[in-house]
Amino acid sequence: MSVAELKERHLAATQTVSALRDQLKQKRLLLLDTDVAGYSRSQGRTPVSFGPTDLVCCRTLQGHNGKVYSLDWTSEKNRIVSASQDGRLIVWNALTSQKTHAIKLPCAWVMTCAFSPTGQSVACGGLDSVCSIFNLNSPTDRDGNLPVSKMLSGHKGYVSSCQYVPDEDAHLITSSGDQTCGLWDITTGLRTSVFGGEFQSGHTADVLSVSINGSNSRMFVSGSCDSTARLWDTRVASRAVRTFHGHEGDVNAVKFFPDGNRFGTGSDDGTCRLFDIRTGHQLQVYYQQHGDNEVPPVTSIAFSISGRLLFAGYSNGDCYVWDTLLGQVVLNLGTLQNSHEGRISCLGLSADGSALCTGSWDSNLKIWAFGGHRKVI
Repeated sequence: MSVAELKERHLAATQTVSALRDQLKQKRLLLLDTDVAGYSRSQGRTPVSFGPTDLVCCRTLQGHNGKVYSLDWTSEKNRIVSASQDGRLIVWNALTSQKTHAIKLPCAWVMTCAFSPTGQSVACGGLDSVCSIFNLNSPTDRDGNLPVSKMLSGHKGYVSSCQYVPDEDAHLITSSGDQTCGLWDITTGLRTSVFGGEFQSGHTADVLSVSINGSNSRMFVSGSCDSTARLWDTRVASRAVRTFHGHEGDVNAVKFFPDGNRFGTGSDDGTCRLFDIRTGHQLQVYYQQHGDNEVPPVTSIAFSISGRLLFAGYSNGDCYVWDTLLGQVVLNLGTLQNSHEGRISCLGLSADGSALCTGSWDSNLKIWAFGGHRKVI
């Protein structure tokens, strides 16, 4: 068979796949006779309302000298770790704004960070393709730097995201630009499972984010530059449990809903979406029309404790608070006093749901506290 014939066959196969994908998209749309917002309105539900003192910026954490890329809270709520372009991790006391640790990294190009469940160690990863673990109780070296306690090496691309498996400090899941996710045994430093890669059901582009199911830690979801999210079972690494379509751009962020049966996504296409892991259906699209026709990408997302609110950070500095039931924006933190002056790159909710922390390219982190009857929602 000649090269020209092979090219012709390849083109025909590509067109067939594209046509089938369009047919599947139409079939899914026909099956979705309503969405969460439509059903909620039919039931007479009213949107959450926010007063001027219900969510306020109570603290600005200043100390980084470069863009903040990632943050994470401890499970006991009062400490935060942040990673910045300045090549440092900073551990903060969220109640006093005090820095308890400033960790100089072996590789300055950090992209992600995470606290261990016990709060005894932190992990980070970036362009060096390694996930580094630091024990916060270790003595510093002669230069005052905290040494790396473990280096998890194995990815062939940058480490974009990392998260400890809940309730233990021994295992961690990473995502990478090599199109895979990995499950690691931190004690041995070995990668025990690879999700994707050569397997047909894996991602076909860089994996940007992961979220572990808080109700079932064997399940996690990943988001990728291939515009999909995929659900994985750590006991079956050879194939994804389910693939979720709908986005038309990179999936930058994924986060499980509090009940563990759904998860949210945020994408370069400017939308957040809610998916059901049991049916595979898209339940809701969260999208705000902009007058200038510019659609800022969604960089990060988090749910409130009840799941009624979805917090979404955008590249233009907006941070929307969505009512997940009615699909409406109820507040934009970007318009409030003391808001960030740059791209919202990361955000996260404290374990008790009483505070939100946002990180930005303006090099600062801000803590937003719920007041009055909104203490936890």
